[in-house]
Amino acid sequence: LRKPVVMIPSLINPHHILDLSERASLARYLAECGHDPWLVDWGHPDPADAGLDLAGHIEKRLLPLLRALPEPPLLLGYCLGGTLALAAAQLLEVPGVATIAAPWHFDRFPQADLGLIAALWRDAKPLCERLGYIPMEVLQSGFWALDPARTVRKYAAFADMEEGSEAQFAFLAVEDWANEGAPLTFAAGRELFEDLYGENLVGLGQWIVGGQAIEPNALSCPSLSIRSAGDRIVPAVASPALGQQHESALGHVGMIVSSRAPDQIWPVLSRWLSENGG
Repeated sequence: LRKPVVMIPSLINPHHILDLSERASLARYLAECGHDPWLVDWGHPDPADAGLDLAGHIEKRLLPLLRALPEPPLLLGYCLGGTLALAAAQLLEVPGVATIAAPWHFDRFPQADLGLIAALWRDAKPLCERLGYIPMEVLQSGFWALDPARTVRKYAAFADMEEGSEAQFAFLAVEDWANEGAPLTFAAGRELFEDLYGENLVGLGQWIVGGQAIEPNALSCPSLSIRSAGDRIVPAVASPALGQQHESALGHVGMIVSSRAPDQIWPVLSRWLSENGG
């Protein structure tokens, strides 16, 4: 029997990206290849969750879910979900962990981008603290600010797409995903912006989860890091160096849902999962 594969999306824009549509679904592809994918749904935080930080999401949400499975699963984390997956893999014995575009060395982001992120958080923090969460609009404005020219180009390209075309359908599906995500709890946002982006605690080996300092080099299980030189959101140099590496030319979202992902990225994952019992 194949080991289950738990797919962990980012806490930011988690909704559906790993199962975007019938035409663009990494989860469905893996199932068709004979794997047993389980897709984590982080849900929608309520006011009582305001104090749930990143470590809390791992300790109180992710680890209990993983322990409830019939056997230890392989972990597959995308973006910040990959960062969380690496922590879970250290705290819970698993047969393997793979990440796609996972941020780890936050000090390797371009300094201009780190400045934009710091300014965004400085301006948004007072309101977010009162709300108890980080609205998706705040997070999305940060993504736009990283590459505003690209945002303009993609909407200009959309205007030229044929009505009802495959390209138009794919564009709308991605935009719906990008703009409909649940908010981030205040504590998770504070930890992300201040401790990770601001202080690089993860890259320095000082991120404490479950009483342990999380360090990918301490992993005893097989591991795979997929990253892209064309990723503006998580540059390749910021991703962790794991047991195996795979470099891609696709972008941050493109590695998951672009028309080239089923040929360039998804088979790499399927082979690695099969090699490790998934």
